Amino acid sequence: MAHKVHPKIFRVKELEDWSSRWLEKRKFPQFLEEDFKIREFLNKRLGKIGIEKIEIERFAGRTNIIVFSARPGLIIGRGGGGVEELKKAIEKLLSSLRQSKTKQKDAKKEINKFDSASAQIKIEIKEVRNPWLSASLSGQWIAQQIEKRVGYRRVLKQAIEKISVQKEAEGCRVELAGRLDGNEIARREWLKKGRLPRQTLRAQIDYAQTEARCTYGTVGIKVWIYKGEKF
Repeated sequence: MAHKVHPKIFRVKELEDWSSRWLEKRKFPQFLEEDFKIREFLNKRLGKIGIEKIEIERFAGRTNIIVFSARPGLIIGRGGGGVEELKKAIEKLLSSLRQSKTKQKDAKKEINKFDSASAQIKIEIKEVRNPWLSASLSGQWIAQQIEKRVGYRRVLKQAIEKISVQKEAEGCRVELAGRLDGNEIARREWLKKGRLPRQTLRAQIDYAQTEARCTYGTVGIKVWIYKGEKF
């Protein structure tokens, strides 16, 4: 059997960068859990708006959260009110996480010092100008169509056409797996157009995996978009 590797992890040193950028040996498990909870919270709260990815950077006394979205105006709100609400909600989430971890008095003092040092949270909202060049946003659109009971063959063809029309996209592949159209036996269907060299390290491939929650079960969605080679 073939050994399948995530396209981003395969190229993380050459072409891609990590989604979480920080280095901490002593509090590594704590920071990792916080990053996971932050992404889970933001995806749950802003998932319908269209979130491509969330990057987290940590510095001394500061944490930067960068949100890439196709509709940044809905997140920012009037006068930046939406960003302030998100900032307060994340601060409350992190404080509750750190308090639940503190059982002994010495640990409490240590984490409270850390809280006061890293209390500054900054949220940046960046716009994704062309959502059809983003595998994540394309997958979310497919999931919405599948949840609306649109025929899966029609959705596959529409997605392939909309992605392949873009000049920067040299090839794409869309795959659906599950009880398609409510059939009793689950199966896998896919369509491909153009080139998609998945074994070439210098190939820029945007990959995303999403899910469509239907009444008859979950349908898995995978999207690959090839954007040419990068030397």
